[in-house]
Amino acid sequence: MITIRVVDLRSDTITLPTDEMRKAMATAVVGDDVYKEDPTVNQLEETAASLLGKEAALFVPSGTMGNQIAVLTHTARGEEVLLDSEAHIYYYEVGGPAMLAGVQLRPVSDLLTDHGPEILKGSLRGEDLHFPHTSLICLENTFNRGGGTILSPHTMGRIYSIAQEHNLKVHVDGARIFNAAVSLGVDVRTFSQHCDSLMFCLSKGLAAPVGSLLVGTRQFIERARKYRKALGGGMRQAGILAAAGLVALQNVDRLAEDHANARRLAEGLAKLPGLGVDLAKVQTNIIVVNVNQPRSAADLTMALNNKGIKCSTFGPSTIRMVTHINVSKEDIDYALGIAKYLLQ
Repeated sequence: MITIRVVDLRSDTITLPTDEMRKAMATAVVGDDVYKEDPTVNQLEETAASLLGKEAALFVPSGTMGNQIAVLTHTARGEEVLLDSEAHIYYYEVGGPAMLAGVQLRPVSDLLTDHGPEILKGSLRGEDLHFPHTSLICLENTFNRGGGTILSPHTMGRIYSIAQEHNLKVHVDGARIFNAAVSLGVDVRTFSQHCDSLMFCLSKGLAAPVGSLLVGTRQFIERARKYRKALGGGMRQAGILAAAGLVALQNVDRLAEDHANARRLAEGLAKLPGLGVDLAKVQTNIIVVNVNQPRSAADLTMALNNKGIKCSTFGPSTIRMVTHINVSKEDIDYALGIAKYLLQ
């Protein structure tokens, strides 16, 4: 019987908790977090706020909930939010801002590029009876649909300055913000200083099983806490989950291994016939592969999956692959071997 080796490159959301995390979860001291009496959750929130240079933090079940709470907290019904036309909040969050906050999302092309500040300036409208009031700008770092690219601290700073000039708040979907910091070799506060609030995920590259953190001012977080409760995010004895998050935050530098594996995979795929990879955009742990042959991206994805190489279609002619803690250098070489066999 032939055993097919499985290399799961669909996402870094499929990471498994480490043995250290499992031990921390098993021995976590817990209480009722809705009453703010879970010491492990409190420690995680204090640690996250300190790491990001913000006054306070809120532990939430998911990144999507964190983003939606941020929109609810920063805006009023009938207002407008500006964000990139490919942003996760716009593309993958089920229309939540309209459903929950009653706000209009106005997508702007190429906001998450070096030209973002100029594009933002050109997108801001004056007061007019016919226009909704713009109250919030949402950024994303790293940029998922941009292939894991990094919005530089310099560009974020310019956007934040423009926002402040126009009395706008800035929220960052920083699901993979630590990937950005590790890739550039900078403190994560280099990014977080240029926004009013930021959400980051523990359950992606940081490998915790569940959870994200929303950070901001103490006043912002207290208001956000009410929205978390309204959305069903009061998790009671959540310290069992927070314990894994504390371990995750002690191992941020390990993300560099994922980036090295992503580069190795991208360079190998770029050499294969019928595939194309923009290596300049392989900055963190996400690779977008262009399929330039008669077979579609869906067909190639299926062929790879049948050989144990799990990946995701990202469009009619694109495939996304994501490296993470459960993918080794040997796994990368094996995946490249399978891809070469299928294409040659």
